Amino acid sequence: MKVLLVGEFSRLHNSLKEGLQELGHEVYILGHQDGFKNYPVDFPIQKKWDSGFLKKIKVTVHTIFGFDISSYCTYIQFNKNKSKFTGFDVIQLINENSFYCQYYYEKKILDFLFQNNSKTYLLSSGYDYLNVKYCFENPNYKSGIQGYLAGKINPKSFENVLKFRTASFKKLHQFIYSNIQGIIASDIDYHIPLLQNSKYLGLIPNPVNTIKIDFQPLRISDTIIIFHGINEANYYKKGNDYFEKALSIIEKKYDNTVQIITTRNIPYSTYIDLYNSAHVVLDQTYANDQGYNALEAMAKGKVVFTGAEKEFTAHYNVTERVCINALPDIDYLVHELSFLIENPNEIIAIGKRARAFIEKEHNYILIANKYLEVWNSKTTSY
Repeated sequence: MKVLLVGEFSRLHNSLKEGLQELGHEVYILGHQDGFKNYPVDFPIQKKWDSGFLKKIKVTVHTIFGFDISSYCTYIQFNKNKSKFTGFDVIQLINENSFYCQYYYEKKILDFLFQNNSKTYLLSSGYDYLNVKYCFENPNYKSGIQGYLAGKINPKSFENVLKFRTASFKKLHQFIYSNIQGIIASDIDYHIPLLQNSKYLGLIPNPVNTIKIDFQPLRISDTIIIFHGINEANYYKKGNDYFEKALSIIEKKYDNTVQIITTRNIPYSTYIDLYNSAHVVLDQTYANDQGYNALEAMAKGKVVFTGAEKEFTAHYNVTERVCINALPDIDYLVHELSFLIENPNEIIAIGKRARAFIEKEHNYILIANKYLEVWNSKTTSY
């Protein structure tokens, strides 16, 4: 099978590609390269007019004329190489805005892909029209939108989410849905909003290539190291404010027993060096399931504060904790951290179970096979 995976921002498509290749398939990735982690892309699209003086010009042009220069540049890059994006058995879009374009150019690109390839599937692995609609209609549903609803995030900073509520993105959503064979969710957070959707084919867990992630059994001497890596652009969306307040209490309470490492917008190589030394990793408070960052940390044997709600434990039949379900609740976070600090053997046990869980439920070859089954039979659900 010849497969084109469109978009990459978490290593999901790279891990899926590696699994499919192990099974003998021909696979390519098309999309922008993430500036922070710079995941491999076979057909890269360069982000242009996206920083400095050129960005100011772009914003001015868009404000006056409604024309987005970056979208046009992306379309031109795609169009120059469009002959390479035909004849695929399967195309999979990582979300409803895989090319980061405005409606007009995103539709032109997608229309070409729909017309010149056999089947197209859509992943729900981040915010999209239906997910955002569900979260706003269900404000108690655990999601990053809760930070916005609480007034902590201003609309300009939340534009990458709010755009899915606009008329043009609703129109784009309808266009995509009329051309795809089905939609697949990558975890419980995206699964629940799609349960009543006629095109929903089910949940397929994120693939993780554990061959590329070393498991280091946790060893604890006198100090427990807690790592909190902050991307300030997502500060309130991830619930970092709750983590910081909880950590300030933990630091006073345990003093010499813990070492707290907090980073902000540091280079990825530095981030990984610090992160690798930790026993406990704080990921996010507004999730029902684990995203890709949490899964990679669990694969390394870390104890991760992330999403692990009852829907997650029921879906995977988890009876012992493989991570800590984080909540936007300072007292709760302090209680959970305190328990681990006072029971270091539990840190070691959870770390081992975390790795075993990833190997069992997220094995990249097993997951690649599940994708193949869905792509070949759209009535199959997981």
